[in-house]
Amino acid sequence: MRPFFIFAEMREIQFREALREAMVEEMRMDKNVYLIGEEVAEYNGAYKVSLGMLDEFGPERVIDTPIAETGFSGIGVGSAMNGLRPIVEFMTFNFSLVAIDQIINGAAKMYQMSGGQFNIPIVFRGPTGNAGQLGAQHSQNFENWFANTPGLKVVVPSNPYDAKGLLKTSIRDDDPVIFMESELMYGDKGVVPEEEYLIPIGKSKVIHEGNDVTLVSFGKMMKVAEETYNAAKNEDISIELIDLRTVRPIDFESIVNSVKKTNRLVIIEEAWPLASISSEISHHIQRFAFDFLDAPVHRITCEDVPFHYAPTLIKEITPNVDKAMKAVKGVMYR
Repeated sequence: MRPFFIFAEMREIQFREALREAMVEEMRMDKNVYLIGEEVAEYNGAYKVSLGMLDEFGPERVIDTPIAETGFSGIGVGSAMNGLRPIVEFMTFNFSLVAIDQIINGAAKMYQMSGGQFNIPIVFRGPTGNAGQLGAQHSQNFENWFANTPGLKVVVPSNPYDAKGLLKTSIRDDDPVIFMESELMYGDKGVVPEEEYLIPIGKSKVIHEGNDVTLVSFGKMMKVAEETYNAAKNEDISIELIDLRTVRPIDFESIVNSVKKTNRLVIIEEAWPLASISSEISHHIQRFAFDFLDAPVHRITCEDVPFHYAPTLIKEITPNVDKAMKAVKGVMYR
């Protein structure tokens, strides 16, 4: 008997389009899902992620707000307590600091503080990290801040396929999810199936298998990781590349299994070094895979300074391929 195959219809779409499709599909299926934030309606979103959504769903479900992150985040948390599923968009996660009390002391703790009476099915989404010459106050990474908080899940996709599948899963989740994107990725294109699919939160993906060095990253830094993989390949270094996808929970098992094979680990992260995601991974590996390491864990992060405006200084303080290759060769003792 000949095997029967079903081929999913595939097409190439932008990162912003993948996010939009995820929100639109979930809003069509569930009338309790709504989008709220600055310029999400009349302006179609600061980065055009919500293009056309006001026309389809109307002003009751695609809601423009004043520049008042504390206020509309609080509205989101309160409505989630009453059965709705809000998607709260920050123009940038730098502005989420204004609303961090609503997120940390409200959304993250309400289930525990209410004795399980209130789930908070809410997604806080928007861009994170640097996007060029935007200055110190608009170029920060806070995924490790939120990942430090019990009660939150933190998702940082690196491509359109993951963005759509993970956002749909996040919207359906009964707990609060921090969903972080990047201004520099909204125009990136990738292959995404037309059929519905979901990606589980907390599962990483091995992008390339290898034997010499495990290289771990997530989000926008996966671009640096991919370039590093190719550069290492040209020098006959076999890298196993892992995309974390989510940083709370972290898929430690996948990293440990890879290190047991390669015996070396390099981590690329955009955030500052102290108390970072790479710090936690490094601790976990020395705790559960120490005997398999042939070299100390090496990590590349942003330098421990406020972000600069000058492009020469931006290049100096941020992770890049040269820094990553130096680390890869370092753990190989080359």
